[in-house]
Amino acid sequence: MTTSGQDWDTAGPERLYVITGGRSQSGEQAALDLVTLIVTREESQLGMQPELAAILRVCRSPLSVAEISAHLALPASVVGVLLNDLLADGRVEARAPAAKLPDIALIEAVIDGLQKL
Repeated sequence: MTTSGQDWDTAGPERLYVITGGRSQSGEQAALDLVTLIVTREESQLGMQPELAAILRVCRSPLSVAEISAHLALPASVVGVLLNDLLADGRVEARAPAAKLPDIALIEAVIDGLQKL
């Protein structure tokens, strides 16, 4: 790989390192999972890191962390670091998904019943 700006690999690990500032997680990490919904609380500002501005644009209506990752074509771990930065600054809000997760005991009972068939 040469040092020319034209040879920058947009999918390479170097870009992801730059986007996150070399962090794999934020100092005060929120409990985010792939189904956590994120919604913008304020608009992006001039001079803001492009990935942060993109998150604020796509999250005008609630999107899950997985959907944001897909929209930005970035790994969910990178999106998580960026979201934690935005959450710490109060620029976005995290919401639990509307649907409740099924009861584990019920799932185990269904699996047990199916295995007995």
